[in-house]
Amino acid sequence: MSFTTYIPCDILKPFVKTIAISENELASSYKVLPDTSIVMGFQYSGKLSYSKDNTKSIPLSAAGITGLMDTYRVFNNSENISTVLVMFSETGSANFFNQGMHEIFGQSISLDDLILQSQMDVIAEQLGEAKTDMERIDAVEKFLIARLKHKINDELVNMAVSLIKQYAGNIKINFLAEKLNISQGQFEKRFRKTVGASPKKFASIVRLKHILNTPSPLENNLTELGLDAGYFDQAHFIKDFKSFTGETPEQFFKKK
Repeated sequence: MSFTTYIPCDILKPFVKTIAISENELASSYKVLPDTSIVMGFQYSGKLSYSKDNTKSIPLSAAGITGLMDTYRVFNNSENISTVLVMFSETGSANFFNQGMHEIFGQSISLDDLILQSQMDVIAEQLGEAKTDMERIDAVEKFLIARLKHKINDELVNMAVSLIKQYAGNIKINFLAEKLNISQGQFEKRFRKTVGASPKKFASIVRLKHILNTPSPLENNLTELGLDAGYFDQAHFIKDFKSFTGETPEQFFKKK
């Protein structure tokens, strides 16, 4: 398996973290945990599907986008799969679509649902004819640039994302709105549309990601770990952690 990341061109840097080429000759299954970025994928060979909690595998479109998630997923790829992946910045994807990003929360949908079929046919043909990774990256970048609707990200929402990360997700939304000098209702609406989840849900994803990156705690310190992250009781912490990772804190940290 190979996974090579590329820095996007200057026009796309404010909106896209990285573009990657993922290739795997062998069929495999792998778990993906929630993250703070919306991801777009173009499979130019092979097929991909996903499942959760041992449910039936759901096939994914060759060109699709996955919204923010608050639970893990298991992805299953066929042999000889090759994909171009676009990892947007937290506020970046909203600049390429008319729809609010919260409308695709927890979903993986075909780009055909959001973009004209004629435009999708062009990028599919370009990726099919490309001979090198750089040609594929160039085709995807031109596709994105052609769809770029706004040249500047929402600075207020950018600041909110930065503050949520600064507080490791352990922050009250009313405090955040006050700090940004905006009403809570207006703030939440603006944030959901741009980022793809409510500020509270986004903060919970940041909080759990921060917990996962904690150096392996002793088993008797797991309760303290949850309390330090802002959980009021162990049961709530364990429930959220298991939904996020598919494992209890004990199971997860024993593997680290």
